[in-house]
Parts: sequence; C-alpha cells; structure tokens
Amino acid sequence: MKVLEERIRRDGIVEDTDVLKVDSFLNHQMDVELFAEMGREWARLYAGEGVNKILTIEASGIGVACVAAQAFHVPVVFAKKSRSKNIAGEVYTAPVESFTHGGVYDIMVSRRFLLPSDRVLIVDDFLANGAALQGLISLVRQAGATLIGAGIAVEKAFQPGGARIRAMGIRVESLARIKCMSPEKGVEFC
Repeated sequence: MKVLEERIRRDGIVEDTDVLKVDSFLNHQMDVELFAEMGREWARLYAGEGVNKILTIEASGIGVACVAAQAFHVPVVFAKKSRSKNIAGEVYTAPVESFTHGGVYDIMVSRRFLLPSDRVLIVDDFLANGAALQGLISLVRQAGATLIGAGIAVEKAFQPGGARIRAMGIRVESLARIKCMSPEKGVEFC
C-alpha cells in the first residue's frame, strides 16, 4: 500500500536494522484517516470471505483493528495480556513471547466473545517473528472458529514470522513489507 510505505519513509525512524519506530502515526499517536484507508484495503482484499469478527492483541493493535472493523461492519475482540476483574468465567489462553518487552506472557480472550460460528480476521500493527500472531491463531483454533487470515500493517519480511505463518497455510495480507532497513539507508520495501 503505497500511502503507508510513503508514510513510513517520511515519518518512520529506523533505529537499528530491526527496530523501526512508527509511533508518530501508527502505535502511539495514531493517524485514524490512514487507519481508515488501511481498513478499506483489508476489506477489499478479504471481500466475500464473510469476516464477522476481527481479533487483535492489546495494546498497539487495538486502534488499527477498531478502525479497520468499521470497514467490515463487525466487532473487534482484543486478547488481553493479563487477567483482570472484568474477565470472568472461561477463557482461551495462549503463551506469547514478546520481542518488544522481552519475556513470555499469556494472552486471553473470554469464551463468550470468540465462538465456533465466527469467521475471524486477525489484525495487528506489526509482524516480525510472528509470536503474537501465533498466539492469536491458537485462540481462534481453541474456539473452533474459522480463521480467514491476517491483516498486518507493517511486516518485517526479513524476519521469519511472515514466512512461518504462511507456511502454516494461513493467508497474510501485509500492507507494507519491509525487505531491509538501516539508519544509514532507510527502509527498502519488497
């Protein structure tokens, strides 16, 4: 998606060969008009698939998932990273190793909100090693729901996550795929 690639080139900050900061428009300060364009693109790509629910993970995936859900006219469910008083009853859980935070944590979704009849599109801001996506896939499978695919804003294609998920037979539609990046040369897209 050219508009997202252009925005990454203009406002993204490459801190290292594997760290890209897009916090000025994607995951701290959010450009909801850009999110709306992204949502329309995923709706076009997944047209006719019968998506009736979008699943994401807290926290940075929530904004883009919510705006994307408007294009599908469906609700969003987000996997929580810790149990709270407002999650009562049975939950689906999966372990996730966090590249960003370093460590493993369990994500969870109430069984009330992920049903066998659901046709789920997973939406997230980044795909690198694929751990968060694999955790979300596990939740969908535990629920017996149908996984339609994944909509990713930015994929670091030079890391193994995208290839790993696609090798599982899962459709992944990334709107910006980064081939390589460095502070000196910037970002090169696939």
